[in-house]
Amino acid sequence: MTDLAERTALRRRMYGERDLAALPVFAGGFINFGYWRGVDLTGGLTVEQRVGTQEALYDVVLDALDVRPGDRLLEVGCGHGVGARRALRHEPSLVRGLDLEPEQVARATAGGTDPRVAFTTGSACAMPFPDASFDRLLSVEAAQHFEDVAGFARESARVLADSGRFALTTFFATGAAAVPELVGLVRSFTRGLDLAHPVDDVLAHLRAAGLADVTATSIGEHVWHGLDRWLELGPHPNGWDRAYRRAFDRGLLDYYLVTARKPAGSGT
Repeated sequence: MTDLAERTALRRRMYGERDLAALPVFAGGFINFGYWRGVDLTGGLTVEQRVGTQEALYDVVLDALDVRPGDRLLEVGCGHGVGARRALRHEPSLVRGLDLEPEQVARATAGGTDPRVAFTTGSACAMPFPDASFDRLLSVEAAQHFEDVAGFARESARVLADSGRFALTTFFATGAAAVPELVGLVRSFTRGLDLAHPVDDVLAHLRAAGLADVTATSIGEHVWHGLDRWLELGPHPNGWDRAYRRAFDRGLLDYYLVTARKPAGSGT
């Protein structure tokens, strides 16, 4: 396992100067593995289809949040901001995107001029926003990088208003027993780019932070098969990243939709 300084430097390179969104595994400015439900995987795949799967993953999260006109939204780990802007179709009063890397915030800011949207550099574990600033909080494929999930959970609860809703999607270890094999199998975990958080630990942190109705739903069957097919058809069909599918098939790794809410009257 790498140390914290090495992991931080690696993520800084991947999301800062190198811009992970430019890799052929992604498309359209998104950085997520996609939600492939309904996509025919038996033939070829187009870049347009790949972009559509990444949009679909955001739609899964936004639907789970039940975003209403006038809501105030925060995305934690906003990347290029394309997902935050997709939320505008739900007519929120404002959308804020938070990202640790200044380069990502600069890319997101350059992506549009809608006055309802703004992007800020900052940590998921020390969010630069007042208490009760948002009605909805989302995070798409970012929490696997968080060194302090408990801190992220506490900050999420703090910045959400009473009755606010929380939703994230990403990949987690299926349990603590799966972690050693997972770290040895999938290079992103071996290198420390991703952290093998057991999903039950994530849920426990959210509950400890005061959130209620904390639930994890597996959506892996609609993620890993499609991603693996895209990788198979790509420029590196035997690349290391196809190990994600093997980890899923072995029951070590899954992709989850995690939802929660802040109880009414709970304050901060």
